[in-house]
Amino acid sequence: MAEELSLTFLGSGTSMGVPVIGCQCPVCQSSDVKDNRLRSSVLFQIGEINIVIDSGPDFRYQMLRSGISSLDGLVFTHEHKDHTAGMDDVRAFNFIQQKKVSVYADKRVEEVLRRDFHYAFAEIKYPGVPEIEIVRIENEPFEVAGTRLIPIQVMHHKLPVYGFRIGDISYVTDANYIAPKELKKLTGSKVLVLNALRKQKHISHFTLEQALEVIDMVKPERAYLTHISHQMGKHADISAELPPNVYLAYDGLKVSA
Repeated sequence: MAEELSLTFLGSGTSMGVPVIGCQCPVCQSSDVKDNRLRSSVLFQIGEINIVIDSGPDFRYQMLRSGISSLDGLVFTHEHKDHTAGMDDVRAFNFIQQKKVSVYADKRVEEVLRRDFHYAFAEIKYPGVPEIEIVRIENEPFEVAGTRLIPIQVMHHKLPVYGFRIGDISYVTDANYIAPKELKKLTGSKVLVLNALRKQKHISHFTLEQALEVIDMVKPERAYLTHISHQMGKHADISAELPPNVYLAYDGLKVSA
């Protein structure tokens, strides 16, 4: 029997999270826990294998909340701070696992990590800094702990960003355009996770309407919307507007395929 593949939403919010600091809007003041969104990140689990996509500013709390005590790979979609800022906290896994953490990144992301976390790459390291091994990725399938990942290159305005497919689950964040050849990689996904920032047009993210158009083209069994801003509206209100097989993701939600 094949091992179960699941995806857990560690965070489903946009770069500022929800609630936004100081905001008095109805979403930020909502008492519904599903309206509280940490920065976007997901945990793929295949049997005992744990693969995290992105380590934003909330990474430490996301790891504590998820209850995982081992990390087989940290994979980056792109270099923006809401996706990389928490990488320092992989050192907790260094202490637990007594080995380096494998970090998967393309050339551009690697350059940013080496700059922002320079102390982790120093010739003479201060005790206790993160111990990582960078594995360079490109737009070709690769393996993390024996698990095959298929990159999907999308555009975040003018910035190339990677989504990833594992088995029948595809995850795409920070996109406002997917080329036809990359869209084909999503075909056959039972579960598609796609960013939908808000209803109003945005320069670098799909709107709700645009995300639904992509979902209609891919035709997954189920689709989940993520990277959601407070401008989208309350979880309960937007959920009532969605097609039967499309759901608004929320922190802590676990889906399987």
